[in-house]
Amino acid sequence: MERIFLDNNATTLVDPGVRDAMEPFYSQMYGNPNSLHSFGIEVRPYLHRAMEQLYAGIGAADEDDIIINSCATEGNNTVIMGMYFSLLKDTRKKSIVTTELEHPSIRAACRFLEQHGVKVTYLCPNVDGLITAEMVREKITDTTALVSVMWANNETGQILPIEEIGEVCRERGVYMHTDAVQAIGKLPIDVSSFPVDFLTFSAHKFHGPKGIGGLYMRKGVRLPPLLHGGEQMGGHRAGTVDVPGFVGMGYAMELATKNLEYEQSHVRGLRDKLEDALLKIKDVLVVGERVMRTPNTVFISIRGVEGEALIWDLNQAGIAASTGSACASESLEASPILTAIGADKELAHTGVRFSLSRFTTEAEIDYTIEVVKKTVVRLRSMSTSY
Repeated sequence: MERIFLDNNATTLVDPGVRDAMEPFYSQMYGNPNSLHSFGIEVRPYLHRAMEQLYAGIGAADEDDIIINSCATEGNNTVIMGMYFSLLKDTRKKSIVTTELEHPSIRAACRFLEQHGVKVTYLCPNVDGLITAEMVREKITDTTALVSVMWANNETGQILPIEEIGEVCRERGVYMHTDAVQAIGKLPIDVSSFPVDFLTFSAHKFHGPKGIGGLYMRKGVRLPPLLHGGEQMGGHRAGTVDVPGFVGMGYAMELATKNLEYEQSHVRGLRDKLEDALLKIKDVLVVGERVMRTPNTVFISIRGVEGEALIWDLNQAGIAASTGSACASESLEASPILTAIGADKELAHTGVRFSLSRFTTEAEIDYTIEVVKKTVVRLRSMSTSY
């Protein structure tokens, strides 16, 4: 069996069609799109087409803005820092509401603002691992400027009630941001029917290239730029755009939207097959109900098996999985989500995430099931606590 990649919440294979779409812009049509000569002019229609694909993919209106940037980390920081300089710094709005589930790029940015006098409320998930609209409502005050809640959790795949949370924010006159990195390509996204003001995404999470992403901003909402310089992106974000990446991201978004039904049927079926097999192992916990998770993700905890040890054995067998967020994978602390839902200390160190993609095959799942079964037996035989 060749190597198997089941860590698609960390990154994804660039779709071959996306790669082909990008190739001409490296050495044939390589002009700077801001140039006035033919080299620059000839690439502009492709960027317009890519932008149209992004707008269509998330249901944005023509009057809304999508700012092309390097990744969702940049987009998240643009929102958090932009809110500081536009509202939090010099008005009575002095607080942010977010969650303990967020990606490090949100939590770290918020902690930075705490050093500058901003009050940040971090909501802990309930026993089901979720954040509810009522939990958000209870923490919004007259000084709240922004609520930031991810659309789907990167560790567990659990889907959060963004529409209901957004309605609460709208009622209270508070800006709403959602990190949709784990939702694009897995769930239908239509910002025209969801009350969100800011939405961030990264191309490499939906079979596009690394190093490029986007920030959606609803009509009438403005933030100061995070990067200053030229007037690219209408002055919202300075720097020459990555033309191949932009084109690739647009096409990847189009393909992701077209493949949503396949994700919901075929990929979900493979995920469920893997999950059913894992649940037959004694003392296994799966976080979150299936219907409330993205169709590609299963996050398990196996009592008596350290997550890092299981990942090591899987890697030796050619299988890539994860203990959680790749952006925090060098930390060997207990899983934040397992700790939050009340798992005991031992169990909180055993979380492992398997995340599939539309390129995952049934043969790969069958092989993974057999390897996990054998590995659990081996590791438990060495455990002093099981």
